[in-house]
Amino acid sequence: MDRPTGQVIRRYERERPGELVHVDIKKLGNIPDGGGHRIMPRRQAADNRQATTEARKGGSPVIGYSFVHTAIDDHSRLAYSEVLTDERKETAASFWKRANAFFSQHGVTVERVLTDNGSCYRSKLFAQTLSAAGIIHKRTRPYRPQTNGKAERLNRTLLDEWAYVRPYSSNAERTEALADFLHTYNHHRCHTTLGGHPPITRVNNAPGQYN
Repeated sequence: MDRPTGQVIRRYERERPGELVHVDIKKLGNIPDGGGHRIMPRRQAADNRQATTEARKGGSPVIGYSFVHTAIDDHSRLAYSEVLTDERKETAASFWKRANAFFSQHGVTVERVLTDNGSCYRSKLFAQTLSAAGIIHKRTRPYRPQTNGKAERLNRTLLDEWAYVRPYSSNAERTEALADFLHTYNHHRCHTTLGGHPPITRVNNAPGQYN
């Protein structure tokens, strides 16, 4: 059931890995060096923000937002994410190339990609990046995030089990923790929709299994 509307959601699942990959971006507030308000008194957190900003003038800004780009396979739930500095078309296209390489390394040939209607996904660059790899691009209907629900659900899991699961003393520390979370998610975390198994169990393709 969709919690905001109370409507029953008709769920679907593709038959094989790579048939559809959901792609999305989650905006996430940065953490100043020394910690933010989740672990420090608000006055100290504010001082940390100011000190971090002053220390990094002329460099990469830490006060602001990070953008978590994510790709998740519809059938297996195998997931790939990166913390990047923006959501521009060049960034989204480059992310997809690395995500596609990740899936290829796991024996998954991506056939379709589903995104929302963000400007980076409407760009010619993103379309050309997918087309060059022989991938079909699908977009959700406006104001229907449920269509990309597997990516939306992974975003919530990322917040609960990585971004906010424990206090971090810096943005770099949280970013570095993402790799360990993704390994656990893909290889060890049980999924009720997968019969209690982790995503990797649906990717290991015995000869001819998905022919």
